[in-house]
Amino acid sequence: MQSGLHWIELTTTGITIVTAKAFLKTRTFIGAAGLIALSAVSLVSIAPLAAQTTAAPTSNNPLGIPENFTIMGSENPNDRAATAVVNGYVITGTDIDQRVALVTNASDATVSDSELQRLRQQVFRNLIDETLKIQAAVAQELPAERAQVEQTYQQLAAQNFGQNPERMDEYLSSIGSSPSALKRQIEGELAWENLLRRNITPFINVSAEEVNEVLRRLEEARGTDEYRLGEIYMNATLENREAVAQNMQRIMQQLEQGGSFVAYARQFSEATTAVVGGDTGFLRLETLPPAMANAVRQMQTGQLVGPLEIPGGFTIIYLIDKQQVLGADPRDAILSLKQISISFPAGTSDEAASGRIEQFATFVSELRSCSDAESAEQLLGATVVTNNEIQASQLPDQLQNILLGLQVGQTTPPFGSAADGVRVLMLCGREDPEDAGAPTFDSVMRSIEEERINKRAQRYLRDLRNDAYIEYN
Repeated sequence: MQSGLHWIELTTTGITIVTAKAFLKTRTFIGAAGLIALSAVSLVSIAPLAAQTTAAPTSNNPLGIPENFTIMGSENPNDRAATAVVNGYVITGTDIDQRVALVTNASDATVSDSELQRLRQQVFRNLIDETLKIQAAVAQELPAERAQVEQTYQQLAAQNFGQNPERMDEYLSSIGSSPSALKRQIEGELAWENLLRRNITPFINVSAEEVNEVLRRLEEARGTDEYRLGEIYMNATLENREAVAQNMQRIMQQLEQGGSFVAYARQFSEATTAVVGGDTGFLRLETLPPAMANAVRQMQTGQLVGPLEIPGGFTIIYLIDKQQVLGADPRDAILSLKQISISFPAGTSDEAASGRIEQFATFVSELRSCSDAESAEQLLGATVVTNNEIQASQLPDQLQNILLGLQVGQTTPPFGSAADGVRVLMLCGREDPEDAGAPTFDSVMRSIEEERINKRAQRYLRDLRNDAYIEYN
């Protein structure tokens, strides 16, 4: 059958869809159980009429369905109208909807209708790139193995749902997405890794002199600050600079309203760090573009900044952590603590509890050693809990800063509330971490290689876009 710009060939094993313009070079096979949507082929057109007539059952119409009837509802929930055909592969509106759901449901922010439309457009572009990556991998006999896709999916399910990984399928369906949408994204990431491993990584050369120079600079920088960042990066040219800047600004607004940085990085970032949610690992300021370095220098942990224009495009950055080059992180110290706490009957107000809280604060301020803390049980009816091996980084940030400034035998100020109880922590011992040694030769070489792979990967994807045959609907 020929219709519009497509041929549909029926076979005993499935259906082959052939685009007219690409008939001699491109065919996409879809199994017999697959779902097919072709916007250029109109099979049925039903228009609502003003009146309906009844019909008696006949051999040709056993249900007695009237010839003229109205479809109730404004939209078919199973609509799979094609949005684009990429080298013969159909991307549908349903594909976009399900992928958008992965982003919006990882966020606490409410997405407006206008923002949702812009988000759909960005997801649409990402799906096109993802399709190009998968097709290139298949063409070079480097596809993502189905078993590997399933294994990665099950790992994600176990991480999010513990002992009930099967709940992942139910959750994805409940938010308007599907297991197949997430597996398609996983397939794209694995396929891209295969391509880079074959076509780019073997041709990246880093000399011993370069590595030794980095090691020398690291030793000179010992004790200075380095930063672990999250990044969302998009390429920009002179022609699309304004459009990219506006898009990045909208992403920034969503993040500021509670959007998941990791989810947005995975969906939108064009850096190779997208597969790990934008995590760059620890970097020093001199390795960053000046605009980024100036911004990071003034940021506090947990702060978000952007979009910043840097060579090649725009970036949004999130400061995950900060430490000193080749220095020990004090938050790795192992602490021995005693927690002394008092509780109050349900419904006790802070005002009503103030007298006992004041008595508690006076008592702990007079403690001189950890052995004295045990007396709080008899004298105040307090609860005393000992933990001799807790890493400082496991505690809330505010308590970390207080505890790391204490001497053995000192206590934190009381904290809590009448509803949750009031407590103090007493420092009974501390094992400081040793200074970190210089990174190994191999780790520095890998870092340089990854940076160069990232740059070449961006050019590679651009070439795939330029060579693609895409029909938009």
